[in-house]
Formats: sequence, structure tokens, C-alpha cells
Amino acid sequence: MLSRCRRRSPRYAVSVAALAVAGVLGACSTTDETSEPSERERSADLAATSSSSPVTCDPAPDPPTEVQTFTFTQAPLATVPDVAIADVQTNCGTLRFELTGAVAPETVASFILLGNGGFWVDSPCHRLVDANIHVLQCGDPTGTGRGGPGYTFGVENAPVEGLYPRGTIAMARSQDPNSNGSQFFIVFEDTILPPELGGYTTFGTVTSGMDIVDYIAAEGVDGGGVEGMPAQPISITGVEVEEEAKPS
Repeated sequence: MLSRCRRRSPRYAVSVAALAVAGVLGACSTTDETSEPSERERSADLAATSSSSPVTCDPAPDPPTEVQTFTFTQAPLATVPDVAIADVQTNCGTLRFELTGAVAPETVASFILLGNGGFWVDSPCHRLVDANIHVLQCGDPTGTGRGGPGYTFGVENAPVEGLYPRGTIAMARSQDPNSNGSQFFIVFEDTILPPELGGYTTFGTVTSGMDIVDYIAAEGVDGGGVEGMPAQPISITGVEVEEEAKPS
């Protein structure tokens, strides 16, 4: 799952990046002091109970020296819940995900397997993109954009119209539609990913903690620019998943 995070290509060209949409970064929009506020500035936090306290981050842990490997057969599809709640702990606070197993069972089964298996412990979020697309990409314990769990699977539940609203959680992949693995992205501002690229599996929504993602996005990219490692390091330190409802 190679992620060429610092290379730009023509608009909508497919990259072999883990997210495979670096091409939409071909031109950066600019605004002046009189322009309208951005969607992120207009959007309220998705969680109605979100705290107004400022986000603070502890130092990010070093990535693991050894990465676990799994097989997809270890993900028990027969027991995938219709809805699951995942608390994703980070060095900047906890994100709560509502996972939609009813529409993305393979992806949610994989997420539960990796989360409960400790695959993402000390895993850095290695990629921030904030021009035309607006995503924070996580899920590779190596922090290189090339890591995965030892298996891959295909796209499911990709938006037909290509709209990925703020708060969406979706799988990152390469140009190959069967290259989903462990990497995922969080959308922090409504984003269009052209459906002709093959689509990206949407499998949940951030219901709490979008203020953390907004903070990381506001801090920008390390060294400047619109794509690359976040200037404020953020790493997953643990994942806890609770099943809400099993299929009937």
C-alpha cells in the first residue's frame, strides 16, 4: 500500500498512494481575508456533547519495531454486528467511531479483528491532505504508507455520487480496488472523490472527537504544503470495540 504522499499529479489522476487520490491536489485554492468561511469553519462538531476544552496532545509514541500479520479468514464475518462502537485512543484524545457492519461487513470485520488484536497500537497517522480533498490518513503501524496487515480485500459501500461528507471514515487503498487492508482515512471537510476512480469503502462515522481531527488539520503539514505528515504528530495508542447489534 505505497503512499507517495509528497508527489502531485494532474487533477483526478490516479496515484498508487494508499489513498490513491493525490491527483486532486494539482492546484491549491487560496482565499483572502474577505472570503467566505470554509466548510470546516461552518461545520459544528459532529458530537453534540463534544467538550469545548482545547485539544492537547502528549508526545506521540515511536512506531512499533515489529508489525503483526493476520489473515482475512481470522475476521469472523458471520458475527459482524450491524453497528459497532469503536473508541480509538490517540495521544491527542479519544475518537469514537460508529461502524456500519450492515453495509460494509468485510471492512468492519477487519476493523474489529485489527482493533481487538492490537494491530494499531502506537500506529502513527502518517498523511494529512488539505486541498480539494480533506483527509487524515491512519492505520499503517510503520508510518510509511506502505504497511498493511498481511491481507487485502475489495471495495464495498462506496458512494455512487462520490461524496464523502465530513466525519466519514473510509478505507484507503492503492489503484487496485482489491487492495484494502488496514489503512483508513477520516474526512474533516466534505470531499468529492470521483466515482470513476473506483470508489472507497465507507464503513462508519466519527461521532465524537472531530475537534481532535480539526486541530490536527489546522496545524497543517510538517514543513508546509498541503499533503504529507501532520505537523502535530498523532498516533493511535489503542482501540476498543463494543458490538451494538448482531445481524438477525
